[in-house]
Amino acid sequence: MADAQEMEHPQLYLLTPPEFELSTFPTELARVLDSAEVACLRLTLATTDEDRIMRAADACREVAHARDVPIVIAEHALMVERLGLDGVHLGDGARRMRKTRTELGQDAIIGAFCSDSRHEGMNAGENGADYISFGPVGNSVLGDGSRAEHDLFAWWSEMIEVPVVAEGALDEEIIRQLSPVTDFFAIGEEIWRSDDPVSALSNLTEAMKV
Repeated sequence: MADAQEMEHPQLYLLTPPEFELSTFPTELARVLDSAEVACLRLTLATTDEDRIMRAADACREVAHARDVPIVIAEHALMVERLGLDGVHLGDGARRMRKTRTELGQDAIIGAFCSDSRHEGMNAGENGADYISFGPVGNSVLGDGSRAEHDLFAWWSEMIEVPVVAEGALDEEIIRQLSPVTDFFAIGEEIWRSDDPVSALSNLTEAMKV
């Protein structure tokens, strides 16, 4: 993932739904990837069934790599090499970062979700993270109700070189507010719950062009 601070606008980091039908989703994913420039795709599956994860990863990898889009998987670092993926997204901040970087090597994309913790983000960056993700940035019933505020992104963008990702309960207004201070927006459920994901994504990406 390129550093979007070098880009004119933030870049798009696409998330899959936590559950999807293998018979139809790859076609829908292809439509979305063809409609916008995507820096990275994250496979975010709710299931722990290894067979389902492997089949979903194979299908999504084929679609993503055909379009030169790297694909990472949430949490399952041990599956990265076996499934031919490009990296992993760790949901527990810096905790596993050093170990995972050692196991996967320098070429793998490794990101860390750090909630709204500046300290955790800095630790993850120092231990080898390629990007730090903060969120949720909007109101969400998930988690403990805390939010990653604008000030956190503004400070990070000014002080830290590691790229930063905004995610969680995004909408057009939040995207407009955060676009000057973030490198990537991680967008997933915001479009997949729509009847027309391509149109929904277009509305959100337009909001990045402040």
